[in-house]
Amino acid sequence: MKNNQYKNLIIIIFAFLVIFGFMIKLPKIFYHFDKELHSLFYFGAFIFLALLIPNKRFLVSIVLFLFGIFIEIAQDFSNRISLKYIGKVIHGRFDIVDIKFNCIGLILGIVIFYFSKYFINKYS
Repeated sequence: MKNNQYKNLIIIIFAFLVIFGFMIKLPKIFYHFDKELHSLFYFGAFIFLALLIPNKRFLVSIVLFLFGIFIEIAQDFSNRISLKYIGKVIHGRFDIVDIKFNCIGLILGIVIFYFSKYFINKYS
């Protein structure tokens, strides 16, 4: 496999794990940390993908932003289907505050990534 094929495989595996992770219901022990987990995920996802795909950082940030909105809508849609067919909600609900915290994590990831890149280049 070529280097790009490895990157694509890593991105595909990452995407499937992320979608699966966001579509399952969060264990009760994490309910109090839900918003922080959203920020932490988007922070880490930007850093990870920005290092993996260095020439497409702007695209990475747009895709992550849109993904955050999409996953909230998908949870709501999936819950409607699960209520109809099995009579219970299978995961979280649509929450605009989750999208806000997704954006906070994404912005922090972008800022810290570029500041660290600046300082590494300046002092090395």
